[in-house]
Amino acid sequence: MDIHNPTYVEGHGLLKGKSVLVTAAAGAGIGYAAALKAIEEGCRALVVSDIHEGRLTDAVNSLKEKTGLRNIYGKTCNVAVEEDVQALVNFAEDALGGVDVLINNAGLGTSKLLIEMEDAEWMKVLDVTLNGTMRMTRYMMKVMKARGQGGVIVNNASVLGWRAQKEQSHYAAAKAGVMALTRCAALEAAEFGVRINAVSPSLCVHPMLKKSAPEALLQELEGREAYGRGAEAWEVANVMMFLASDYASYLTGENIACSSQQA
Repeated sequence: MDIHNPTYVEGHGLLKGKSVLVTAAAGAGIGYAAALKAIEEGCRALVVSDIHEGRLTDAVNSLKEKTGLRNIYGKTCNVAVEEDVQALVNFAEDALGGVDVLINNAGLGTSKLLIEMEDAEWMKVLDVTLNGTMRMTRYMMKVMKARGQGGVIVNNASVLGWRAQKEQSHYAAAKAGVMALTRCAALEAAEFGVRINAVSPSLCVHPMLKKSAPEALLQELEGREAYGRGAEAWEVANVMMFLASDYASYLTGENIACSSQQA
């Protein structure tokens, strides 16, 4: 494969027979790519969530049309609200007959110098990106423990949890928290057979990012990557599928950087 111009990788049945729940999956980024990949990897049923009801309906219809899988369900959820989180997990448990894999993709980012940032903007990013991941992980752990059949949780972190970037102090702090949450929760969950890992993309270029980020900034960020490009959303989703699969049976509390960024 040409690493500079990769060819889409088809599924290999990594999630055959599994049921999957993906948060924030109704956009054009990693969440939707992960949902599509889960189906291509053989999942038997899928629940996707998003905060935008109309976009969620479109995503469910699109996934059904592209894959032919009929057991795809949508449920709106704001991961910043505990009641929404519990309602989503309970819905998925009923619709899927138990969730085998949870992919925590919900996150929020803005760009602002710390010296100019208000508390409200800091807290909003952390409440969705870090606290939302915590809420989903916490309640899913409770449900998986009670069911007693194990399970997998995959969190979406970021290399900014390790690396510095101007105007990203709130997002970086949140993603560093997701990494720490993953490690600590994994130790607790191991006692009842649940694995928890994280994926940390560096630059993932998708339509929503292209629409919101200045072209000059994107070019600068791509120039830092060893391949001279950002990752495709499906390339990040592929790593998520590996962690969700039985190939990663001895991995927990780990964080895999999906990155070609030079040091």
